[in-house]
Amino acid sequence: MSVRKVLITALAAAAIGQASARAQERLEIFDAHLHYNQEPAPFYSLEQVLEVFRRNAITGIVATSRPNKGTHQLVEAKAPGLWVVPFIRPYRVRSDIQTWFNDPAIFELIKDEYARGYYRGIGEFHIYGQSAASDWVKKTVDFAVEQNLYLHAHCDEEALLILFGHNAKARIIWAHTGFTVPPARVAELLDMHKDALWGELSYRSGITERDGKLSAEWRDLFERYSDRFLLGSDTWINQRWFSYDTIFKEYRGWLAQLPPEQARRIANGNALRLFGPRPPG
Repeated sequence: MSVRKVLITALAAAAIGQASARAQERLEIFDAHLHYNQEPAPFYSLEQVLEVFRRNAITGIVATSRPNKGTHQLVEAKAPGLWVVPFIRPYRVRSDIQTWFNDPAIFELIKDEYARGYYRGIGEFHIYGQSAASDWVKKTVDFAVEQNLYLHAHCDEEALLILFGHNAKARIIWAHTGFTVPPARVAELLDMHKDALWGELSYRSGITERDGKLSAEWRDLFERYSDRFLLGSDTWINQRWFSYDTIFKEYRGWLAQLPPEQARRIANGNALRLFGPRPPG
């Protein structure tokens, strides 16, 4: 190949890369793991939080909070351009994380919150190993199935399988996609639970190499299962709000390395399919 042709090819590749990067900058994103916690008051005001969403082109969120007051505020704000999908958090205070699965009062909280009429799921909740086998967890899973709610579970693989064992019709969004569960095993679990399991990617290790390049394992996983993943910020502490811009810049960095249709599914298309139709406004 001549020097001229090499140069033209390189310039064309650069132009395609720049176009892809610009497209990712404009790509709307759905944040499927969002906490607006209030113990007793949020660090950011509601208007500050909405501005964080606006500048990051976040056009939808799964809204949760501890207690659920923060979720109520996000729903009631009816912010233009923001689609709020509320989930019930089974926590009143942080210590409930350790005990909710054996506490009948939490099941009553879930039912009381559901009576508000707008919830689409339960979680994010934390559960590990045999703790998931409790009667109150089974009641929660069965309630979710009865009311057509998703479960957003921060759990290990053992607990995940127990949750599905409680009710074969359960639909679970796996917070952090198991953190470090090998991609090959993630693929097996996705195959085992078609139309019932989705992976949420906050804090998930191994997606990119040190230089920000997609790892081969995750590129293959996204190619095969781009309809099964969601993005999330997991604003469980104030530092995550401070880092919100960086979190989504990093997401956009590896989304730009995927074919556009895969990137769109992961960024917002899967959320639309799970929670839609998106209301007007």
